[in-house]
Amino acid sequence: NRFVKWLGGKVEEAGVTVFTGFAGSELLLDGNRVTGVRTDDKGIDKEGQKKSNFEPGYDLQAKVVILAEGSRGSLTKQLLTHFRLYSESNPQTYGQGIKELWEVPAGRIAPGEVIYTMGWPLTTKEYGGAWIYGGKDNVVSLGFVTGLDYTDPRLDPHHVLQEFKKHPFVSALLAGGKMIRYGAKSMPYGGWWAVPPLAGDGWMVIGDSAGLLNSQRLKGIHLAIKSGMLAAETAFEALRTSDSSAAALSQFQRKVESSWIKDELWKVRNFHQGFERGLWWGLFNAGLQQITGGRGLRDRGPSTPGYERMKKLAELPGNGGERSHLLGPAKGDGKLTFDKLTDLHHSGTKHEEDQPSHLIIHNTDVCNERCIKEFGSPCQNFCPANVYELVDDPEQPNGKRISLNPSNCVHCKACDIADPYQIITWVPPEGGGGPNYDGM
Repeated sequence: NRFVKWLGGKVEEAGVTVFTGFAGSELLLDGNRVTGVRTDDKGIDKEGQKKSNFEPGYDLQAKVVILAEGSRGSLTKQLLTHFRLYSESNPQTYGQGIKELWEVPAGRIAPGEVIYTMGWPLTTKEYGGAWIYGGKDNVVSLGFVTGLDYTDPRLDPHHVLQEFKKHPFVSALLAGGKMIRYGAKSMPYGGWWAVPPLAGDGWMVIGDSAGLLNSQRLKGIHLAIKSGMLAAETAFEALRTSDSSAAALSQFQRKVESSWIKDELWKVRNFHQGFERGLWWGLFNAGLQQITGGRGLRDRGPSTPGYERMKKLAELPGNGGERSHLLGPAKGDGKLTFDKLTDLHHSGTKHEEDQPSHLIIHNTDVCNERCIKEFGSPCQNFCPANVYELVDDPEQPNGKRISLNPSNCVHCKACDIADPYQIITWVPPEGGGGPNYDGM
């Protein structure tokens, strides 16, 4: 967060104009060429009617469009779908990180100290782990990343973090402290085999949008920066020669494949795939991959989209079995552990209330008639901000219906990723709305 603000000032000093508060809502296409981006309309009410402050979006034409939207970018999703770019790569898989910042008493953890964990409180059937970072001024960053390929739709990743904090080591670290910030983010886990084509006619994709993240280390900022530098070099040459065709911009693909980006991702190309059969099999594969330079049992490990692994309630034990302590929302004691709304308050999330929902459910009948019965509406569990709620409705076949609180959204994209029916689409809200991740 602070690095981006600092870098923004640097590029403006260099003469670059940065426009904030404008959300890209649609790619502009001319046949198979991307020609620009359409920004969102402003001043639209919940019913889709123009308000007195209505301002239409702009069509921003560009010789080169570089998509740098982070994980599960909405325009990137349009691009991948329109050009069917995932046809030759593994499906992307994701994890969801739930994060809190704490102020703790002095002396608890050294600035720069790093602690990683794997597994607990998850069972050996799920994939995930925690981080604890010691910062300056006695601030601790801690969080838990849960792979969004778990099988039980009742599992709640926010609950997992709250349970993690009950561990004696963690609770002692935080005792007497104060939680000051909260947030959540998805991250692409799929590795090198899930990276789609990176360039085409008029476009390039970089960073998390392209899936350039080291799934073993859960690190992607350095890869985003390097891919951005290589994209900038390619764009500069395209503008210099007045050629931004697919052939010209394909230089970006070659630059990435000959850089240390591929060197790093190639060594962990099968890391997450190894955990699809559980923790112990994954650890065995991870060890084998260390010996074989990332290969493991096969050169290209198969992958399954996380939402396809979710089982229906009828296939699961009614009491949750060994993961019963992680199912459903966390209650919270208000000191060490918190419910979602308490945590949400610390995210600084703000949206214009009177605007169309930026969370689009394409068929609510599926939610109300099938999902409640078949999966127990997992959106209310994997959403870390209480956006999705079940409310009583006697007119519905199951006596309940799905209700949205889009102003709560912390923009993690988990609903777009993990919905078992793939009928939820996250689009940008009116430009400028969302969480305020100051210091996160």
